[in-house]
Amino acid sequence: MTGAAPEWHRSSYSGTNNNCLEHAALPDGSHAIRDSKDPWRRITIHFSATAWQAFIEGQKSPATTPAIR
Repeated sequence: MTGAAPEWHRSSYSGTNNNCLEHAALPDGSHAIRDSKDPWRRITIHFSATAWQAFIEGQKSPATTPAIR
């Protein structure tokens, strides 16, 4: 990544134990995910804008939502 450092966001559902992922929208339209327990290692997974949108839409589909018991 070049330019300004990305602005990382954590879900409000994460709680205080740091067991979550952080998300950053990047200037080129792509998205990055990292482990909140290990942000200094800079290990991230990058998604193109198209792949990210497909992931988000897939999460909205009832077929991919597990039953809560």
